[in-house]
Amino acid sequence: MSRSLEPSGGARSPGSAVVLDATVARRLKLVGFDVDGVLTDNGVYLGLVADHAVEFKRFHIPDGLGIRLLRAAKLAVVWVSGRDSAATALRARELAVDELIQDPQARKLPAFEALLARRGLAWEDCAFVGDDLADLPLLARVGLPIAVANAVPEVQAAARLVTTLPGGQGAVREVAERILQARGQWSSLVSQYFVERGDVASGAQRSR
Repeated sequence: MSRSLEPSGGARSPGSAVVLDATVARRLKLVGFDVDGVLTDNGVYLGLVADHAVEFKRFHIPDGLGIRLLRAAKLAVVWVSGRDSAATALRARELAVDELIQDPQARKLPAFEALLARRGLAWEDCAFVGDDLADLPLLARVGLPIAVANAVPEVQAAARLVTTLPGGQGAVREVAERILQARGQWSSLVSQYFVERGDVASGAQRSR
């Protein structure tokens, strides 16, 4: 069933401007992301190096800063993937993601339910960003279901927000900005980002 943050709307199409409801955004305590097709462009490079199988994925660097800012806002960030990948684990460690769930059978629902039980959270406390059919069980339950622009039609129909950017090309950064803007935290977090790096002038300028 289509859902919308706007009383009269349905699922949003890519490119449409949607302002997140501040009440929904401020309730969030956790933001979950699918990996392939959301954090990546859905491509996987497979090959051999010294007779050992290797896998490479392309991640979008600005997405990484978006994830760091979500965590700076005290939101837990969780990645849920239907593939077991060393490349995904490496990137998750690099970004200090709170939890990484990888299930080769793509059984995301029981894994996510166990995660909520461990953390004492309700479905309404969570957002999830997906792109393909395996994400539908989570999108149907979370408080804020989000689809990336390259998501399949069924996922877009289940989403309250469809990003303007595709996965692996800035969609995660867009999600982070929209959530943090709706929570009223974006400007202060950007200022904090510059101050922590010694650029007090830039931080002060952005806080005005």
